Amino acid sequence: MIEAVVFDLDGVLVDSEHVWDEVRETLARERGGRWHERAQADMMGMSSTEWSRYMHDVIGLSGSPEEINAEVVRRMEARYFEHLPLLEGAVESVERLAGSFRLGLASSSNRPLIDAVLAHAGIADLFEVTVSSEEVKQGKPAPDVFLEALRQLGTAPADCVAIEDSGNGIRAAHAAGMRVIAIPNRRYPPPLDALAFADVILESLAELTPATVNPGTTSPGNDVRSATTSPGTTSPGTTSPGTTSPGTTSPGTTSPGTTSPGTTSPGTM
Repeated sequence: MIEAVVFDLDGVLVDSEHVWDEVRETLARERGGRWHERAQADMMGMSSTEWSRYMHDVIGLSGSPEEINAEVVRRMEARYFEHLPLLEGAVESVERLAGSFRLGLASSSNRPLIDAVLAHAGIADLFEVTVSSEEVKQGKPAPDVFLEALRQLGTAPADCVAIEDSGNGIRAAHAAGMRVIAIPNRRYPPPLDALAFADVILESLAELTPATVNPGTTSPGNDVRSATTSPGTTSPGTTSPGTTSPGTTSPGTTSPGTTSPGTTSPGTM
């Protein structure tokens, strides 16, 4: 039984990956850095300690990694103050799941940015636990940030679902032993080898419901968790969630004239 859901932030609740990209690229070019087209993808999921070191060592920015980190965060806060790019359905999806599950958040964003986004969106009080990868040893794809969220929630990995959008995030949640629901980032889609670790793939937050999160809330055999299954996996002989083929019964249901387990036939008690 699923007890808790742990959200990612960037790319899941807020459309911010391109904002990070613009801020870091602008800073790199201002300081004569060697920005390249793989830089954003390389840094996705890294902790602030890791990406600021990358900006210093690989991109070649002057200044210490600590100073680079502080300047990027300052510029990100200014951008959020101008406009917070919440993804469509972000607030509604959090509110929808908060009624059925305990919520946590495991993000590569810095602590000030996590707190600012959740407060501005009016959903901070719905999360029992929030963890930044700057507060653990390694960022994604290492599982550290998810494991810390699980520790603080007091929840076993098997009883928790992660909501992720990026390849490194999917890998991190899978490595933590959690069930993974992927909502692929459209600007920076995860590679297929990472997407293969997702248990469920959704098109948008609108599809993220309690029934999607917890298969135990549906009839056995009906995978109504997602509109799409993981790459290369199908359910042979099954039909769309909640439907049956003509003349057949859904897996896990009973044929006409019998009763489902735990129910009574008409006239009995």
